[in-house]
Amino acid sequence: MAITLRKARSIVRKALEKGRELDLKPLSVVVLDAGGHVIAFEREDGASAGRFAIAHGKAYGAVMLGMAGTAQMARAEAQAYFMGAVNGLFAGQVVPVPGGVLVRDKRGTLIGAVGVTGDTSDNDAIAAQAGIDAAGLVAEI
Repeated sequence: MAITLRKARSIVRKALEKGRELDLKPLSVVVLDAGGHVIAFEREDGASAGRFAIAHGKAYGAVMLGMAGTAQMARAEAQAYFMGAVNGLFAGQVVPVPGGVLVRDKRGTLIGAVGVTGDTSDNDAIAAQAGIDAAGLVAEI
C-alpha cells in the first residue's frame, strides 16, 4: 500500500484542522512516501517561509531512518556523533525532533512520514498524528 495523493491531502487538511482546534501557531505540513518523496505540502498563512525545510527534515529523517522524531531526538541526545554522521550522509536534511511521524498501514508496513512544524515539537506531533489517524493509517510518533 502507498499513500495516495487523496490520502496525503486528507492528512494535511486534518493536521491543519487540529492545529486550529488547539489554537496552535500557523503550521506547515508535508507528507512523504516511503522513498522520501514529497506527495503533498501546505503552509498556513502566517507561517514563516523556511517552514518547508523544517517540516521536510522532520519527515525525511523519520522515513529514511525508520525512526520517528521522538526516537531520533533521544538518539541524538544519547549519541550526538551518530546523528551528526547521519545528517552528514543525508546532506543536512534530518531534523531529529518530534513532529516527524512515521506512517504505517494497518499491517505495520512503513509507507511514509509526515512532518509538521510551526508550534512546539510536541504539538506538531499531535497535529501530525491527528491527520494520520483521520486518514485511517497508523502513526508512530
